[in-house]
Amino acid sequence: MTATRYPYYPGCSLQHRSHAYQQSTEAVARALGFELVEVDDWNCCGATEYFSVNRLPAYALVARNLARAAEQGATEIVVPCSACFLNLHKTDKNMGRYPKLGERVNQALAAGKLHYEPGTVKVRHLLEMVITDIGNDRLKERTRRPLYGLKLAAYYGCLVARPDSVFGSTEQPTAMDKMLELLGAQAAPFALKTFCCGGHMTQISEDTAFEMIHRIVQNAVQSGADAIVAICPMCQLNLDVYQEAANRYFETDYHVPVLFFTQVLGLALGLSPKELGFGQEFVDARSVLDKIQDVPPPRATPARRPKNALPMPAMPE
Repeated sequence: MTATRYPYYPGCSLQHRSHAYQQSTEAVARALGFELVEVDDWNCCGATEYFSVNRLPAYALVARNLARAAEQGATEIVVPCSACFLNLHKTDKNMGRYPKLGERVNQALAAGKLHYEPGTVKVRHLLEMVITDIGNDRLKERTRRPLYGLKLAAYYGCLVARPDSVFGSTEQPTAMDKMLELLGAQAAPFALKTFCCGGHMTQISEDTAFEMIHRIVQNAVQSGADAIVAICPMCQLNLDVYQEAANRYFETDYHVPVLFFTQVLGLALGLSPKELGFGQEFVDARSVLDKIQDVPPPRATPARRPKNALPMPAMPE
C-alpha cells in the first residue's frame, strides 16, 4: 500500500531548537504510514513581529512559500508550527479578501518569477491533519503502549485558536484532549489551553513574560497534570526553557515537563523515547515515562491492555 504523501513546511524552529518536534514528527509519520514531502526551497515565515514592521514584505515573504508549494503541484500544505501556520493561512486568506494586497504581493513575487493565486493551497496544521485524516479508529488500532496513568494538559496556544480556529471553540477546544483520551491518558481540566505563552515577550519584558508563563504552568499543576502537551515550538520553548526563570521570579518550584504532541502520540504508538527526541527538553520528562502504567485506572476502558502492548522503555541517556 502506497503511503499518503503530504507537502510539508517544517519552519525554522524545527531545524534547530525544536528538533525533537521534527524528529518525533518524522517518527510518527513512519509509524502511521504517511509521508511528509518538504516543499523545495522554502524560506522563513517571518515569525510574528515582521507584520508589525512592514506588512507588504512580510506578506510577500510568506506568500513565496505558498507560491513555491503551488509551483510544485501542491493543493495543501501541512505545517507543525502554529506561528508558521497562522502566517501562511492569514496570507492566503488576506490576499483573496483584499485584491489590492494580493496584487502588490504578486508584484513582489514577480521579481523571483513567482505568482500565487489565493485559495490554491490549503494550509493545515499537523495536529488537525492527524486527527482528521488518520482518524480515531486508526489511531486506536495503532496504539501499542496506551498511556494509562498519565494526566496531560492539552495546550493549544493562541495562534491556532484565533481568529479562525481549526479546532472548534476559540476558548476551550477539545480535539487534542479527545485524542489524548483515545491514547489511554486522562485529559486534565486545563482552563488556560488557549492562553498566550507570551511569544517573544521574554526578549522585550521579562516581568510580563514570566507572569504569563507562570500562570500557564501553575494552572497545569492545579489541574493535576503530569505534563503539558504543546503543538507549537514557541509555546514549548517558553514553557520549558523559561520555566525555571519564572520559578525564581515567583519563588515557586514547579517542574512540569512540556512535550510536543507528536512525542506523546509516538509513545502510544510504541516508539522509543530516544527516537522521539526525549532528553532534549530542559524540564526532565523521565517522570512522565515513569508514571505510565501497565493497566488502566478503574475509570478507563478497555479493561486490560491490548495483546500486542509493549513494555515502556527507559529514558535515553
